Amino acid sequence: MLTLWLAGAAVIYVVTFHYINDNNDANLNRIAQVLEQTVAESNADKRPLSEAELDGIIRLLFKTAPSGRMSYAIDTSNGILNHGKPLEAFNLQLNSVEAVKSFATIERNGKSYRILKLYLPANTTKNTPGVWIEISKELHEQANSLRAFLYRMALPLMLMMLITSVLIGYGVKNTLRPLLALKQMVETRQAQDLSPLSLDNAPEEIDALSSALNQLLASTEESISRQRRFIADAAHQLRTPLAGLKSQTELAMRESSPEGLRERLNMVHTSATRSIHLVNQLLTLARSEPGSINGIPKVKMDLARLVRDLTSELVPRALAARIDLGCDCLVQEAWIEGNSALLRELFINLVENAIKYIPRDGSVTVRLTENVTQYIVDVEDNGDGIPDVDKPRVFERFFRREQTGNGCGLGMAIVREIVERHSGTVELLDAVPHGLIVHVVLPKNLAST
Repeated sequence: MLTLWLAGAAVIYVVTFHYINDNNDANLNRIAQVLEQTVAESNADKRPLSEAELDGIIRLLFKTAPSGRMSYAIDTSNGILNHGKPLEAFNLQLNSVEAVKSFATIERNGKSYRILKLYLPANTTKNTPGVWIEISKELHEQANSLRAFLYRMALPLMLMMLITSVLIGYGVKNTLRPLLALKQMVETRQAQDLSPLSLDNAPEEIDALSSALNQLLASTEESISRQRRFIADAAHQLRTPLAGLKSQTELAMRESSPEGLRERLNMVHTSATRSIHLVNQLLTLARSEPGSINGIPKVKMDLARLVRDLTSELVPRALAARIDLGCDCLVQEAWIEGNSALLRELFINLVENAIKYIPRDGSVTVRLTENVTQYIVDVEDNGDGIPDVDKPRVFERFFRREQTGNGCGLGMAIVREIVERHSGTVELLDAVPHGLIVHVVLPKNLAST
């Protein structure tokens, strides 16, 4: 602000200085024009002006001029009219044929003068002599006028600067007060405290910053909650099979008969297989959660080819379980941006669940269709289905409707996480006349190629 005020004062000074100089030059020029006209009329009448007449005219002209000490000098080439002493000698040649006018600022005896020098050439036809005219004005009064003007301007400027500075200082301080409060809140907060920051009567800009920080805190809290939930789930679910595995190995070490030892080892193998399946499911669940850093980046992939290949791979397992597994792809190519590993895990879970939980001699159909903006994958079976009351709970972690088998209750939770990570939806529908349809909808985020 100080720099701007000083620059403004300098500009005002320069403008005022030039204005006063221009005004002064205009006055000098006006007086010279009157003298020029007077001399021309005198030459026309062939009656030379006397010094008394010239002094009278000059005094009258000086009275109408702004304050300031003024003087004049006039001389003719024929020597008839010679009055006053010029500040600078007339040095124009007598044979000059053009009128000449010039302004100058000079120093004489420690004083500054602004002078106008005018030369009117002689006219041999009219028998008029050449005329030199000089009008000068001492610049002391002009400097005083400029200084007085600046003094009169300085006080209002200083008052304006003071008032503006106080107002801006108050405004900045008042605006930054919530930011300082926000800074103190962040500095004094415990690392475990991820509750939202609250600022009262904050400006819009500070409120936007607070909202952004609150969103970051909420995202961090959600991420930490997911990690804690995963650790708690893993610890809880692994404790039982690992304890069983340890018990089976202890019993196997005490077993003396080969038959008993083989039976114990079979139980150890079953427990270890279940533990491995649980660990793999937990790792897949952690990788499929939104915000996980372990996920594979999305790539351009053909969903139709993935569905056909997976169905073919799972046919031997379906045959072993006496299940009729079929694939009905009504779309030849279905290009999307997706994570092939996670989508593969999604459909493996759906098909394996269907094979595992429907009666033998049942059927499972994987169907791929599309609409304008979405691809739709339905995994339909003709089993007993799921009651409506249990359908929302199927997607909960570790929920199992039946305690038979070696499942861990994570398959459908993994399906939901993977679908949500791909901005899709999944729901359970009833098949006709009986059975279950897992209805997966994925957006088309790539044009078909």
